[in-house]
Amino acid sequence: MPPRIQAFQYLEGLATSQVTRTLKRSPRFVHSSARRDVSIPSSSPVSSQLLPDSPRSSPPPSAQATLARLPTSTVLRSYFIGRMSSSPALLNLCFAFLRQMLVTKSYILSAERNPVLAKLLKTTFYAQFCIGENKQEVSQNTIPIREQLGYDGIMLEYALESLGEGGVPTAEETAKEIEMWRKGMLDTVEMAKEGDFVGLKWSGLGRYALHLLKTQQDPTPEMWSAITAACDAAATKNVALLPGAEEEVTNIGLEKWNLALQKKYNTPENGRAIMYTTYQCYLKAIPGRLAQHLEIASKEGYIAGVKLVRGAYMLSEPRELIFENKEGTDACYDACAEAALKRQWIDRIAPSNPNTPFPETNIVLATHNLPTITKAQKIREQQLLTSPPESLPRLSYIQLLGMADEISQALVQNPGMKADVQGRVIKCMTWGTTTQCLNFLLRRASENKEAALRVGDTRKAMGAELWRRMKSVFGFA
Repeated sequence: MPPRIQAFQYLEGLATSQVTRTLKRSPRFVHSSARRDVSIPSSSPVSSQLLPDSPRSSPPPSAQATLARLPTSTVLRSYFIGRMSSSPALLNLCFAFLRQMLVTKSYILSAERNPVLAKLLKTTFYAQFCIGENKQEVSQNTIPIREQLGYDGIMLEYALESLGEGGVPTAEETAKEIEMWRKGMLDTVEMAKEGDFVGLKWSGLGRYALHLLKTQQDPTPEMWSAITAACDAAATKNVALLPGAEEEVTNIGLEKWNLALQKKYNTPENGRAIMYTTYQCYLKAIPGRLAQHLEIASKEGYIAGVKLVRGAYMLSEPRELIFENKEGTDACYDACAEAALKRQWIDRIAPSNPNTPFPETNIVLATHNLPTITKAQKIREQQLLTSPPESLPRLSYIQLLGMADEISQALVQNPGMKADVQGRVIKCMTWGTTTQCLNFLLRRASENKEAALRVGDTRKAMGAELWRRMKSVFGFA
């Protein structure tokens, strides 16, 4: 049997014990990059044995060593979760287990009441995709990401959301739900730094807010007060807000809220978009809605904040609303990205009045799709040949914590990004208690079920990196 296969069998045989021991003795450290000239001081909370030589003393990594700066704990955990995700039986079992934890009244299956289960969840799936349960954990866990790594910023998202369970709320329950959301948002903005992003869900305002969104009604005065408090805090710190798209039954309502806030906060005086709208490009209606929103921004003179995603509710959406295949979704996403990046109307994204000028636009490409990122980079490269970098629209590439690290690291280490002063690479991380994050973790499990090829690419990349490190230990690097 080839030695490489033997080595991986050995690693997989020790999967649980290896990952657990590594997580216990190493800090919560996620990524590294060559974009910043970074060294690790002796007082750093990051263990030097988890890192290769500092970028000051070593050349940029080769294409084969893009993941070289990830700590061993991250590589091991990503590899084994990738292995599990590549098995339909194991992934279905995990999906069912997480869903049962969400609805259970049993002590054994409760992440809040069973400390053993809570520890297991927190050191595996939670540690892979989430950043902390409270402000103290989030602040501690983001220190190495901010101070020793090359990402240009982070996106923090509070996991609290409402999916409509629990029946019609009383006025007292609605007030409590609004206050919980307001506090969570203000805490999240407080933890963010200038230039960061904060994600949010309007459904997190509670069950009555979800009803208003579905019926396309305005928020109540109490909701609006909580919303503007979060927006004012974000604008003061120069932090942008990214409301997530949700199921299509609520999207028209939440887009209505978003546009009202964009008009209020995305002013030329602010110089950037504070409020964005998220467009799920697996929906057939998105090109028309994006064109409509861009036309409104142009007529009313504010900066359009455009965040593009492929979508995360495929299993629950009416099938007729979604493109018939992945190629349709990819074509929609790439067309929306092209129009926004080039600031040009195209056939699929066109205004009702052809004389409408294209508005100033800030763009977030939230994607793990490498061909899409490559196309966007080619557009930017061509623009940089003919236009001053400062004149280009703000562009942020965002990938989720624990996913597509090989793409994120390739972006941060890409020398061409240094010339794109309006381009940024961001890592998105969710925070909240393990119970609050269960809905988020369920969507990640569902997404892995629908994206086996991409998960396989990440698993292979992590496996190759483990093999490279193993050879290095034995002097074969």
